[in-house]
Amino acid sequence: MLQNILLTREIYASEEHNMMREMIRDFIHNEILPQTDKWEKNGMVSREIWERAGELGLLCIDMPEKYGGSGLDFSFNALFIEELGKKAVSGPGFSLHTDIVAPYLLKYGTEEQKQKYLPQMALGKLITSIGMTEPNCGSDLRAITTSAVDKGDHYLVNGQKTFITNGFMCDMSIVAVKTNVGTEEEGVSLLIMESAWDGFDKGVPFKKIGMKAQDTCELFFDNVKVPKGNLLGKEGKGFKIMMTELARERLTVALNAIGGAEGAIENTIEYTSTRTAFKQPIAAFQNTQFKLAECATQLQLHQAFLDRCTQLLSEDKLTAESASMAKYSATEMHSRVVDECLQLFGGYGYMWDYPIARMYADNRVARIYAGTNEIMKLLIARGLFRE
Repeated sequence: MLQNILLTREIYASEEHNMMREMIRDFIHNEILPQTDKWEKNGMVSREIWERAGELGLLCIDMPEKYGGSGLDFSFNALFIEELGKKAVSGPGFSLHTDIVAPYLLKYGTEEQKQKYLPQMALGKLITSIGMTEPNCGSDLRAITTSAVDKGDHYLVNGQKTFITNGFMCDMSIVAVKTNVGTEEEGVSLLIMESAWDGFDKGVPFKKIGMKAQDTCELFFDNVKVPKGNLLGKEGKGFKIMMTELARERLTVALNAIGGAEGAIENTIEYTSTRTAFKQPIAAFQNTQFKLAECATQLQLHQAFLDRCTQLLSEDKLTAESASMAKYSATEMHSRVVDECLQLFGGYGYMWDYPIARMYADNRVARIYAGTNEIMKLLIARGLFRE
């Protein structure tokens, strides 16, 4: 019913997109949703679901075929992100793997690095994470203290990372470190680190308010030897790389938000059409109709903006300011929509068995990770006053 009033989204209108959408929906319905309860209890998904996604070509979708990807444009990644959001899929962390780690490797990695890691990532046989945040350092990435000391043919890494998505399951992590500490050349560098190496340890997955199926943990480095060949990009240029690539990460968060909002509205339309009060469906009350009208309007407006941002990213033209606007506004909208929808479910909306309850718990963190929404406003404002 929601689709009856939403404009056709041209960005997903091709036959290829329609075929991909049907495959994704079957994958979610048949292979993800039946395992959600088990995954939430375990605090992580299975490795098998990663390999299954790889078999279907749903990992590293926009990576070149010579590196194991599907060679499609970013709009197919965006479609997958939205479809996962609609069904409140909190794990696996496919998007971080595909939309953050893989582009880092493709853009800044050596040919040897790309050949070694990307094909295995596309198959789901190598699960990845990215280590930026530290216990005393969140949005201010220049303040990280994890260090990498040059030992000639390798770096010796010591430090700690926290809130790492895919952290417990990861086989490889791109880790932000300080190099040349205490010298004029001190700066942030990125190292490709394999979790099997001596001194690379993982904490127990955190117990979180939401996103319960997504493993999130701390990473610890105690004199980890990292070969010089695992430096990603140039030494001291890690901060610039991270700032450049954060636009894509923030867009993926926004895409998940509009997918989640659409799923919440669809669930609420279905529920209020069958649930009765005072001898009539809840949907017959003007309050219900007005609330859902407001939610649908906000969704439509954000879909239009996000479609434009998706197109710009595909053309490598998305600015940091536009990505920040998308992340900030879409996640705020998502929170409001889910809150309104949960209210229309009444007491049942507070029960974990109903998807709207999961959506309520899961969406809150989106206003925090990938840069808090307060930081997004700061970045937007800087753009406004830049000469």
